[in-house]
Amino acid sequence: MKFSPILLLCIALVGSVIIVGSKAEYPSNPYVRWRKGPPKDPKFFPIAVWLQNPDNAERYKSAGFNLYVGLWKGPTEEQLEKLRKAGMMVICEQNEVGLKHKDDPIIVGWMHQDEPDNAQVVGQDPQGNPIYGGPVPPTKIVEFYKKMKSNDPDRPVLLNLGQGVANDSWIGRGPGAHPDDYFTYVKGCDIVSFDVYPVAGLNDENLLWYVAKGVIRLLSWVNWNKSTDGDKIVWTCIECTRISNLEKKPTPHQVRAEVWMALVSGAQGLIYFVHQFEPKFVEAGLFEDPEMVAEVTAINKQIHELAPVLNSPTLIDALEVKSENPDVPIHTMVKKHRGATYIFAVAMKNAPTKAIFQLKEFKPTLKAEVLGEKRKIEVINGRFEDTFAPYDVHIYYLP
Repeated sequence: MKFSPILLLCIALVGSVIIVGSKAEYPSNPYVRWRKGPPKDPKFFPIAVWLQNPDNAERYKSAGFNLYVGLWKGPTEEQLEKLRKAGMMVICEQNEVGLKHKDDPIIVGWMHQDEPDNAQVVGQDPQGNPIYGGPVPPTKIVEFYKKMKSNDPDRPVLLNLGQGVANDSWIGRGPGAHPDDYFTYVKGCDIVSFDVYPVAGLNDENLLWYVAKGVIRLLSWVNWNKSTDGDKIVWTCIECTRISNLEKKPTPHQVRAEVWMALVSGAQGLIYFVHQFEPKFVEAGLFEDPEMVAEVTAINKQIHELAPVLNSPTLIDALEVKSENPDVPIHTMVKKHRGATYIFAVAMKNAPTKAIFQLKEFKPTLKAEVLGEKRKIEVINGRFEDTFAPYDVHIYYLP
């Protein structure tokens, strides 16, 4: 899949996606525009789980999840009742049952079919194997979106796209697919997401940066349409099991890196994919891995604690960063909240480096606290250094 030079330039601008003014003290929430959408509180940040049984809603809530996306053959009355009892919100299909619950606060959004940009099953061969055609035409997605909005304008519509957003080698889009389709796909939703699973799906732990690449591409396509199509919100999906890979599964450290690569690049919501299909099917595969459960819970807890910061505007041109290893770029995001500066930094490649940070506005001397690491770094005239192991994430708090 090849893109124009303008799009490639947009992709290169990782870490500088959100352009804002100088006022960054007051957090906002992108969901305030919908009367019955997700919570409007600046302390809310969506952390969802994909297509899970409502019986496990309490377990997911304990792990820091606040949203279900998708319900198997649903929503049904029983599913919605179980989610209501657990206090778990849901984005689901707009079926007959769903539309009967337009006044139900447990439903905070509607969704398209998953990955319409991939090849679709159009029949079976004599042996019963599926025959694939091309993707769902993007104009159809826009039509479905308009229909859903006419049924209910008070909630956002989510569209999740496939790995073709980030993986140019992906051949699974089928005949008739074209890269320019994505300019139209993103018109058919209010929230656009995508999934690429570098370790479990692509079998390559060196491609974690594809998560950031996909977020940046979605933002570039959304901004391309912004003048005529309004604001769109970008989310991304995160792997945390082996899925169907018998050789590899992501480590907790890699999952943490993928999450913060996405957030630093401008994602405003997360959807964890927790299924395992091989060597046996486990719908809630995450809960079969205690080490991963502990890490995902810790990641989610930190995101919730920092939600007012994450929901505040990103400062551009506030920081210069140099990596001593030119093969390991350090991507950053700078926020200011209640007078303090927050620097989110991620090593984007699978190798170590040391980074030199230079803030453009600074006090002569202060200490930067590295959140969650029980250490502080001296900052002199806005300059400080830190080491990064492969795929390290550091979050600096400067009072």
